[in-house]
Amino acid sequence: MFAFAQSWAQLAENTHLVAVDPPGFGQSERREALMNPKAMGEFVVRVADAFELGNPHLVGPDIGTSSALFAAASQPGRFRTVVVGSGGAAVPLQLAGPLKEWVEASDLEPYRQMDGRQVVTATLATIEGYTPSPEIRDDYLSSYADDRFFRTMSYARSYPELLPVLGDLLPDIHTPVRIVAGSQDQVVPPVNAEFLHDRLPRSRVDFIDGAGHFCWEEKPDEYAALVTDWWNEGHASV
Repeated sequence: MFAFAQSWAQLAENTHLVAVDPPGFGQSERREALMNPKAMGEFVVRVADAFELGNPHLVGPDIGTSSALFAAASQPGRFRTVVVGSGGAAVPLQLAGPLKEWVEASDLEPYRQMDGRQVVTATLATIEGYTPSPEIRDDYLSSYADDRFFRTMSYARSYPELLPVLGDLLPDIHTPVRIVAGSQDQVVPPVNAEFLHDRLPRSRVDFIDGAGHFCWEEKPDEYAALVTDWWNEGHASV
């Protein structure tokens, strides 16, 4: 959740926000049965029910891309709009860098032995122009300490099985979907955003110029402006 710390004020200006780290990510407890996009999409719907959010907007970038779209597909009309992006979607898979390695690895033992804090430290170094506060950095590190990072890998490793399932559902998702990604994403190539845009009936794709994978942290004002614009816009002509 702290990844959006720079955007909270802008997003909350005229909106009631509810933010949740998905099970197994951040500081949330993990349940193995939820560590795939389809099951996580069902969980997203249950979260909305638990908070009595009748017809909320849903924002789910990165790993949230696939789960948010599974949620929208499973409950037509449940969400007013959806914002996704920077997450694996294309079939055949189009991933790069460490994410591609994690999904395709045949031997997971090296990852099991790795302290997740090393992964977080390396990842933070790739976020251009942003240095998190000591408190946020400490939360990131503790969230994935020891084997907690390794235990999240099953989510992305389910992509080869479940992204084709999601791809078949996309033409029937009539919820307005805005796809936001960094133009310089070296982990999830732009083809993933275009794949969604080509198949979702009511969608728009925006690439934030000069931003990498974590565009909501590198360009928080631009990211928040795209999100709030989508919330405020009429969608009859999308």
